[in-house]
Amino acid sequence: MTVTGSSCRPPYEPTISTRKMPLEQEPPQLLKQRMSYQGRKFGFEAKTLRLPNGAEGEWECIRHPGGALAVPVTPDGKLVLLWQYRFAAQGRLLEFPAGTLEPNEDPAITIRREIEEETGYRAHKWRKLGQFFLAPGYSDEIIYVFLAEDLEPLVTPPEPDEDEDIETVLYSTQELEQAILVREALDAKSIASFMLARPFLPLS
Repeated sequence: MTVTGSSCRPPYEPTISTRKMPLEQEPPQLLKQRMSYQGRKFGFEAKTLRLPNGAEGEWECIRHPGGALAVPVTPDGKLVLLWQYRFAAQGRLLEFPAGTLEPNEDPAITIRREIEEETGYRAHKWRKLGQFFLAPGYSDEIIYVFLAEDLEPLVTPPEPDEDEDIETVLYSTQELEQAILVREALDAKSIASFMLARPFLPLS
C-alpha cells in the first residue's frame, strides 16, 4: 500500500509482525490509584498512569480472569452455537459456547465444563486454536479458543446456571459465514474464533 500527499512522513509499508502472545510486558508507572472495585466475576480500576512513552493521563480498565471458548463440530459437520440473552446488549446474540475462568484454572478445564453445561454435548477430541485479547482498549481479558470435535449428546446434561437464558442451534460452515456477512447478531469473540477454526472446518 502506498500513501501519497504533502506529508513529510514516508509511505507506510505493512510488514508481518514477529510479536506473539504473551506480549513483552511494558507496565506503565502508577501515579495515583483513583478507584478499585471487585465485582462477582471481574474488577474495575481507575488510575493515573505514566506510559512507557512518557505520556501521562487517566485510564480505566476492567481486570478479567480470562475466558475459554469452544468451536464445537458435530460428527456430521454442523457447528453448535447458542442464542444467548445479553443484558448489556439488551437482546440475544449468536455465540459459540464460552465461560469465565475460575481463579488459576486451566482454560482447557473451563471449556470442557462450559460446553457440557451450555450445549448438552461432550467433546472427545480437542485442539487448541489460539488466544487473543478481547478488548485491549479497556480490558485485559484474554479469550482461549479450542476446537471441539467428536461430540456426543449427554443423556443427562448438567443444569445450566440460573442466570443463563440460552437456546442451542446448529449451523453449517456456509450458513455461519453467511450470517457473519449479513451482519447477523454475532459477538466479536465468536467471529474471531470462527476465523481461527475455519481451516479445520468442513467447506459446506
